[in-house]
Amino acid sequence: MTSEEIDIAFQKVVTLVNDHQDPFPADVLLKLYAYYKKATNAPHKPSYSKKPLITAFKTNALFQAQHFTEDEAKQLYIETANHYFLYRK
Repeated sequence: MTSEEIDIAFQKVVTLVNDHQDPFPADVLLKLYAYYKKATNAPHKPSYSKKPLITAFKTNALFQAQHFTEDEAKQLYIETANHYFLYRK
C-alpha cells in the first residue's frame, strides 16, 4: 500500500472506531490509543487520568509504540481495529 492508501484506510477505520458504541477491551483500547498517537504525530505525553494506574498503562503503551513510523502505526491501528471487529463476541 502507498502512504496515501494507508492514510485513506486509516481515516475510515478511525471513523468506525469512533462510531462504535460498545466499550473496547482495555488491551485493545490501549493499543488503539498508542497507535493513533504515533500515527497522527500527537504529543507523546499520555492524557491525564485521575487514576495514576491508567496513566501508567497509557505511558507504557506509548513507550511500546515509539519505534514505529507513522505509516506503520496506521497499519497497526487498522489491523488491531479490524481484528477486534472481526473476532469480537
